Amino acid sequence: MATHQTSSPPRYYVPEQSKWPIIGSIGLFLTLGGAASVMVRSGAGNDTTISWLVFLSGALVMAYMLFGWFSNVIRESQAGLYSRQIDRSFRWGMTWFIFSEVMFFSAFFGALFYARFFAVPWLGGEGERGSSAMLWSDFQSSWPLMVNPNNELFPGPTATIDPWHIPLLNTVLLLTSSVTITLAHKALKQGQRNAVKLWLASTIGLALVFLGFQAYEYVEAYTHLSLTLRSGIYGSTFFMLTGFHGAHVTLGTIMLIVILLRILRGHFTPDHHFGFEAASWYWHFVDVVWLGLFIFVYIL
Repeated sequence: MATHQTSSPPRYYVPEQSKWPIIGSIGLFLTLGGAASVMVRSGAGNDTTISWLVFLSGALVMAYMLFGWFSNVIRESQAGLYSRQIDRSFRWGMTWFIFSEVMFFSAFFGALFYARFFAVPWLGGEGERGSSAMLWSDFQSSWPLMVNPNNELFPGPTATIDPWHIPLLNTVLLLTSSVTITLAHKALKQGQRNAVKLWLASTIGLALVFLGFQAYEYVEAYTHLSLTLRSGIYGSTFFMLTGFHGAHVTLGTIMLIVILLRILRGHFTPDHHFGFEAASWYWHFVDVVWLGLFIFVYIL
């Protein structure tokens, strides 16, 4: 009599050859090249239409790569091809990815701190001024550097954003979203799928409201405060930090939407849901970065 044998997942899974790495490299090259070109050409007052087209084409290629590559991963996971060793490799990969993001934002925070606590005070007369006394003898050290009629190339803003209105509201939104995604994770581990859907959808809603308020803040900064990417070191560091953070919030929101769609299709179980965990790790990282922005960019 024949007996039924269940096959366990292979100890190692070697995927087939993939086109996605090279497509991702092309998309990344176009996106970053286009973004750099936009900054350089806008700073010089030149037309940026072609630069924006390059940037948007790269973004579309990146979106195509992410959709295709992660679709493959989801299908392989649902087919039971991944073993515990593969699960560990995913966890280490996400850990190192978040670490690289920590270093990414550390570089921009470092530029902010260097300009604020070293370069600007030095130009204002602190310590040995050296050549700065000949080049900018009338420079007055202050932070942020406000509008200066004698500096036509990089004029400062006329005012800064009040941290106790939209920035404070956005802080409350992100901190609340950190709580809701934690509740969603707890519900998933307890098998409460309706609660998972509710709390995860709430997290996505809070994220979308945050992005809406940030877009409104940017419009106000450009139209009423003369706070732009060209408004001196304060404007450049402000938009580089908050802009990249907004891009990360957008990416995190897309990740959460994908996770919600997967939950609606019943993809996760209380014991196997690393896709959800990876998205929640990333979201908590985004929240922590915002706290640093709120304190060091908006308040201090």
